[in-house]
Amino acid sequence: MSKEHYYDIIKSPAVTEKGTMVSETNTVVFNVAASATKPEIKKAVEGLFGVKVKAVNTLVRKGKVKRFRGRPAQLSDVKRAYVTLEEGQRLDVTTGL
Repeated sequence: MSKEHYYDIIKSPAVTEKGTMVSETNTVVFNVAASATKPEIKKAVEGLFGVKVKAVNTLVRKGKVKRFRGRPAQLSDVKRAYVTLEEGQRLDVTTGL
């Protein structure tokens, strides 16, 4: 796969409070494409960052109904991948590529 395809799979790192807490267990959280599979996510992380991936867990956070200027609006669903790295591997997503 090309690097452009990797960027289509991995949208952005999810810098949240929970994502910071799980980073202590050598896990990184990414927002990924809704159609991405676990093997594709694993290949993309290994190809982009040059690290070895131990496991990939995914979840889909359903969009909430919020109010925008007094009218109800539906937020879109977001798929997240919790990527666990092998022992001795480090990845700092705050520095960028």
